[in-house]
Amino acid sequence: MIEALAAAGPFPDYADKLMLFGRLVGGWDIEGRHFGTEGQITKEQRGEWHFDWVLEGRAIQDVILTPPREERRKSGAPAEEYGTTVRFYDPRIDAWHVTFIAPVFGGVVNLIARSGDDEIVLEGRAPDNKLYRWVFSDITDQTFCWRGYLSGDEGRTWLMEEEIRGYRRGVNP
Repeated sequence: MIEALAAAGPFPDYADKLMLFGRLVGGWDIEGRHFGTEGQITKEQRGEWHFDWVLEGRAIQDVILTPPREERRKSGAPAEEYGTTVRFYDPRIDAWHVTFIAPVFGGVVNLIARSGDDEIVLEGRAPDNKLYRWVFSDITDQTFCWRGYLSGDEGRTWLMEEEIRGYRRGVNP
């Protein structure tokens, strides 16, 4: 099945558009922080995030997990967070459909992603129908920042719940 999913690179007809997320393809070491309602850090964790081309290069799938696999192998502990996302560009709307699946939490999130001001902005609804806004920013070949925001008042105010810093594997933070 993995062989049937894997692709060598972006689908040629949309190669430029596919590079919005395509530049993230590869393995990343991550450092994450969760925040409470007053902005205080409630949890810090390390992990890994892997992105790759799938479905003839028409989509990108990623896997995020914490703690890193090496730590889990040593400790025998299960993953605290383990999820996968499938993202594909839709030329009809000039945007990306994004579906995140989090079996550890029993959640599925559907979002629409677009490029905006040197960022990738993903918007959709949380399983409890609140609004999600996820933002990739500060993207370079070696680093990125991801922030997760939640709004319980239909977008009038936003609470940053989580921030993840990514470092391409082999590059020290």
